[in-house]
Amino acid sequence: MLTGASSQFAHSSQNAALILLSLFFLPLNTAILLFSYALRLLPTGLINQRSAARPRRRRLRQPKTILVTGVGMTKGLALARIFYEAGHNVIGADFEPSRVPVCGRFSASLKKFYKLTKPNPRTGAAPYVQELLTLINHEHVDLWVSCSGVASAVEDGLAKDIVEKKTECKAIQFNVSTTSTLHEKSSFIEKTISLGLPAPETHTVTSRHAVHQVLHNAEVKQYIMKTVGMDDAARGDMTLLPRPTVSETYQHMSSIKINQDSPWVLQQYIKGEEYCTHALIVRGNVKAFVACPSSELLMHYQALPPQSGLSRAMLEFTIEFARRYGGDMTGHLSFDFLVEERESKKGVEMTLYPIECNPRAHTAVALFNGLSNELADAYLTALEHDTDGAAHANGHVQRQIVVPFQPAAYYWVGHDLVALIIYPLIQLLLGPYYGNTSSQPDTTNILTGIGKFLQHLFFWKDGTYEVWDPLPWWWLYHVYWPGQFLACIIQGKKWSRINVSTTKIFGC
Repeated sequence: MLTGASSQFAHSSQNAALILLSLFFLPLNTAILLFSYALRLLPTGLINQRSAARPRRRRLRQPKTILVTGVGMTKGLALARIFYEAGHNVIGADFEPSRVPVCGRFSASLKKFYKLTKPNPRTGAAPYVQELLTLINHEHVDLWVSCSGVASAVEDGLAKDIVEKKTECKAIQFNVSTTSTLHEKSSFIEKTISLGLPAPETHTVTSRHAVHQVLHNAEVKQYIMKTVGMDDAARGDMTLLPRPTVSETYQHMSSIKINQDSPWVLQQYIKGEEYCTHALIVRGNVKAFVACPSSELLMHYQALPPQSGLSRAMLEFTIEFARRYGGDMTGHLSFDFLVEERESKKGVEMTLYPIECNPRAHTAVALFNGLSNELADAYLTALEHDTDGAAHANGHVQRQIVVPFQPAAYYWVGHDLVALIIYPLIQLLLGPYYGNTSSQPDTTNILTGIGKFLQHLFFWKDGTYEVWDPLPWWWLYHVYWPGQFLACIIQGKKWSRINVSTTKIFGC
């Protein structure tokens, strides 16, 4: 993997190679695209196109107009498709970085698409909020479902307050105060502790002296440092502190930029498996929930069985957190958990620790595919409310928490092709001439990677492709990402990783 220390030539070569890879697969993927469209002409009802699905949907009194922002990401696209399959009119909107159209713009689920101005330090959020207001008024939007990226979550909280004040539209988005509190790791942990819920020891530090002071009193504890800001180069650093020796600890700390303007969070290291959740919250009530195993860069999604002890424990935490938080809490709530296992006289005891909160939609929402009517009704409970807490969506009452049972496992074919096959092969063949070769793969590992790729290809579901809506998938790999890689070459931008599902590029 290339780093910030790698040459500009190496980074440009990497981008050029990925563009050539896209061109290599262009004929095959174009054939798949055309074949998917050809299936629409078959009279056998083999695909879940909207007209074919209509007899299986209950009749609605009146479809709603729903705005989904963030349709360039898998989570936004998945929700747009869910509302579309449930019979509603869907308007899509998103930012388009580097002037490259996002894949969701071309989804068959959208009635119309709007390009939005991304908030920036020079203009602030005002142009973005005004565009949302204009869009919502012009399209007579009933419900805005925000699928924020990490960089615009707080701005969406500000927009929610203004939109609901100036229009009749309701928003699935926390207000700016709640979003700001939950968005930052330190304030989230403080809030969790204040609610009487368990949380790992966490410190906000603004100097090396403060770090060393915490570590000096650590006894047997270990910690991980994470930047409070949007420093992509630092996000992947999982170095355990303190290091084996004092000099190693000081040496590591000397390379970190830390001051009042660049604070960090020092959080107790919990040894255990990591999990993530996605929940829909409407007025403090959990309406939909899913949990799945997680990792630092999650690109494979497999839902935990909803009846499992871990899933139930994470659901109970989410319910209790929303209940104790209070207020008109409506939005997406996603937690990252670590599960610590300890041996006791009673056997193995597991303790659940929330380590981070994402007050926005999670890609795990794709696991609700196949539950379009149920999930759409859960969202529409934000529009109407009766005295016993049950909400009505087009005449249908929704009370139970929507959970996916035995959903498909999800992957992204472009990511797996590179991560499981091509990159390990390059490391093996080029050795020390390419990237970080501290852990060179051997032939056995490469064969294992090929086996995993084939398993995903034949038995899992791609997160972007739908047979009735194939163009976003084709566009993602043959226009959007090549356009981004070309922009990186022109701008001289260096990156270490990309997330295909969220379209995020991690700079270095």
